[in-house]
Amino acid sequence: MSSISIEILIVLLLIVANGVFSGSEIAVVSARKVRLEQLIDRGNRKARVALKLANAPNNFLATVQIGITLIGILSGAVGGATLAQRLRPVFESVPALQPYSEGVSVAIVVSLITYLSLVIGELVPKRIALNNPEQIACTVAPPMRFLSRLTAPIVHLLGISTDALLNLLGIKASNEPDITEEEIKVLIRQGAEAGMFEEAEHEIMQRVFRLGDRPIRAIMTPRTDITWLDVDASLEDNLQVIVESNYSRFPVGKNSLDNCLGVIRGSHLLKANRSGPAVSPESLLQAPLYVAESARALNVIEQFKQTGIHTALVTDEYGGIEGIVTLTDLMEAIVGDLPSLEDQEEPLMIQREDGSWLLDGSLDINDFKDLFKKKLLPDETTGNFHTFGGFVMHFFGHIPQSGEHFEWDGLRLEVMDMDGTRVDKILVMPLATTDLAADDEAD
Repeated sequence: MSSISIEILIVLLLIVANGVFSGSEIAVVSARKVRLEQLIDRGNRKARVALKLANAPNNFLATVQIGITLIGILSGAVGGATLAQRLRPVFESVPALQPYSEGVSVAIVVSLITYLSLVIGELVPKRIALNNPEQIACTVAPPMRFLSRLTAPIVHLLGISTDALLNLLGIKASNEPDITEEEIKVLIRQGAEAGMFEEAEHEIMQRVFRLGDRPIRAIMTPRTDITWLDVDASLEDNLQVIVESNYSRFPVGKNSLDNCLGVIRGSHLLKANRSGPAVSPESLLQAPLYVAESARALNVIEQFKQTGIHTALVTDEYGGIEGIVTLTDLMEAIVGDLPSLEDQEEPLMIQREDGSWLLDGSLDINDFKDLFKKKLLPDETTGNFHTFGGFVMHFFGHIPQSGEHFEWDGLRLEVMDMDGTRVDKILVMPLATTDLAADDEAD
């Protein structure tokens, strides 16, 4: 083998070695730590080494940089000083190029080495590493740890120098967590789109994340809709209330719901009065559980687990009863509505033939956002509304009347019906559909 062939082979080997270092760096940095931990649980020792390098990358990155720098210097020395000199006589034999033979030969050699370094030494190895970062990280981690220990003095010096320069520039290590809730949501959505999760699983996980940020006031049954028993009312009247209701538990108050004495199971009162002497609701009361309206939904679930009481009365800052929440309400917030056979209520969302939607004012504001793909509503974080009707009322700034409407973010919202002071039904129509209907009428 000729000397020039050996020199070319050396340059190629140096470029390949550069690719190994570059690919190793990308593999370890981009490897998902969760996947590495899974491999460790399966007994993969190399994964443990790779995870250590990923968690403390300073020494590893310094080792890689040492290798890449040395390879770059050697490639330049061999290519520029040797191959260029061997190529120079070729151009000297051409009279027109003879004065420029040295510059042309160096330019050609440098261009070729740069091209091969970029493709073989950088781009291809990094693409390979990104395709399977965890497996490649496990493969390269042991030799990279060995090189790190072998070059420990130099690595230590580089680490100290890097830290000192960063401190001088005022750059500190990031305190952000390795993974955020938003990143998890994106991964779950991508998993659902790829078919790894069922659509129902995706929706449940979205609701669980949402539940952690919601106050219990957004889930409770409001005071105006609570069915309760009054101890001052006749026993017959209270039994009639139980029979006509679909609920199983009832708050019991004295003259007012604010003066709540406890909670009673309707079936217990019915059984107790089936035969024999009359039994008043007061003798069957269970101690009520009170929660503040600002309490987080997940905290209320914990209270249900700790106390064994699965019905809670929601109070405002003045001690008044704002609403009631049950374990079923919280489960529906996670899995969606669970209508019973007796539940004959009209659905909260009805799509009409013209593409518009007739929505109930009690519709959860998050369900509205999901339906129309909206990220954030005006004043959502400070508006203190949790239902679609509350949003509409907040947008108007007053209690609207039937027929009032407004346009917002590509939608036309019209109040169709009021239930006293509560917005009952709202018609929502995309403006594109509205414009199309107007054009048809004009034609």
